[in-house]
Amino acid sequence: MKKNNIIKYVLTTCFVIATLAQYAFNLPPISDQELIGQGSPQLFGKDYKLRAEAHTAFINMQTAALKDGISIGAVSSYRSFAHQQRIWERKFKSNKAKGLSDLANIKKIIEYSTIPGTSRHHWGTDIDIYQTNVKQPKNVLLPKNFHANGPYCKLKEWMDTNAATYGFYLVYTDNANRKGFKYEPWHFSYKALSSDYLNTYRTLNISEILKKEALSGSASFSESFINQYINQNILDINPELL
Repeated sequence: MKKNNIIKYVLTTCFVIATLAQYAFNLPPISDQELIGQGSPQLFGKDYKLRAEAHTAFINMQTAALKDGISIGAVSSYRSFAHQQRIWERKFKSNKAKGLSDLANIKKIIEYSTIPGTSRHHWGTDIDIYQTNVKQPKNVLLPKNFHANGPYCKLKEWMDTNAATYGFYLVYTDNANRKGFKYEPWHFSYKALSSDYLNTYRTLNISEILKKEALSGSASFSESFINQYINQNILDINPELL
């Protein structure tokens, strides 16, 4: 093959690969239904589910971490509205059995768990992680596991240094001035997608959406409560993700 033809072939091949990659990740905007976990997104992954671009980035991050002796596993990723509702109803029932009023019950749940229809896990961009190649604690998702001599402290150190390189950012930081959900050192979000999804999500009428769902305690979802929930639980997050 002549030199000019070789160059032409290489350039053509590179263009085709770049075009396919752009096509693969240049997907239509996420729909309102998908934003609240009631759509049918195309998801990828083994033992977890993420959107294509987030999945590729996560695989790259896992590969890099493994070279440093850190094996990253997933506890939770995409969750549908129905899945989140099961979590909500289970916790609500348990708290009610302990004598909590509806409002106290809701406030207890939203220390860590979202109201169905408002979870970032509905988007296929967020993932809860842990380290698999260490002795496992009884309860995996506890902040103490990621600090001091906790089993996942090396994972946290690695993520603090490297996560942003692969596009992942901690959502609920340990900033003492942050309100809303408590500190979650395990919850990371793929910014390239989730920041745009959050901006679109903010245009929805969350109050109207939740009124249509038969959730336990929903009678306590007053306009003022929902506004506070949006400002504190949905928006008071790592500013890198806003």
